[in-house]
Formats: sequence, structure tokens, C-alpha cells
Amino acid sequence: MDILIEKARRREPDAFAELMQAHMQQMYKVGRSLLRSDEDVADAVQDTILCCWEKIGQLKEGRYFRTWMMRILINKCNDILRARQRYVSEEGMPEPAVFDRHFDNIEWNEALRTLDEKYRLVIMLYYVEGFKTGEISQLLDISESTVRTRLSRGREKIAVIYQTGKERRAL
Repeated sequence: MDILIEKARRREPDAFAELMQAHMQQMYKVGRSLLRSDEDVADAVQDTILCCWEKIGQLKEGRYFRTWMMRILINKCNDILRARQRYVSEEGMPEPAVFDRHFDNIEWNEALRTLDEKYRLVIMLYYVEGFKTGEISQLLDISESTVRTRLSRGREKIAVIYQTGKERRAL
């Protein structure tokens, strides 16, 4: 992977394309955790790829490529969310059907969907993408203790959701 990053930094299109392809699924998952619409996720991923190509020369250390790329993706997702809030009020809109082909567990998807964005994103980055708390801290520009707190509270909320679901099924 380091060789690909170095080639991409030298503006080799094939190496950059291969690098982006290797991270496509991760970008989709993170984008999907922030955005509800597949179209919005596709836009954010596309904007991220373009931005990475334009700014790859600014990447100081290749080992931080994934963190750098994910930070760009999160910013692009936030841009889309801000733009959507300016133009459309979601309160009157019907909620779109959710189908996430990356998770087989419907309860897990439902639990994640009900979490606040700040908990959902941290849980996705930690458990699904495998980022460490320090990396998440850098990505989201929050303290590491805040990341640990959000992980803890997110886990508590998911436990409550699962417990409530079990109680309902028992009735």
C-alpha cells in the first residue's frame, strides 16, 4: 500500500485509481453512516476522490493516507448535509427505505439508525472500519476522551435498543 501511495503522490493515475479502488468500500460505509441516500453517498465519495487527486501532494506522510482521505470524506458528507438543510426540510419528507448490503444483521442496522450521528459515526469508524480511538480523534477533530465517551454511550444506547426489542418480541 505504501508503494501505491508514493506512486499516487507522484501523480501516477493508475496507482491513484488502484488506491481509491482499494478504499472504495470503506468510503462507502463511512459515507453511508452519515448520509441516508445512496446518491448523496456516491456524490460524497466522488468529491472525495477528486479532492484527494487534487491535493495528494499536500499529504505529508503516506502512512496517514487513510486518515487523511476519511477526513476529506467526512467533510464532504457534512457539506452535503448542510446544503440539504438549506434547501429542504426533512420533517415533511417520508423516510427512505433502508437497505445496507454491507450488514446482514437487520437489528444492528436498526440500532445504528436510531443513534445520534455523533455516536453512530464513532461506532462505525471504530467497530466497522477498525480505526483506533486516536485516529478517530484526529479524523473528527475531537479529543480522544470524547471519542471514548461517545463509544461508551453509543454502546449503552445500543444495549437499551436491543433490550427493548427483546422485551417487545417476548410479548
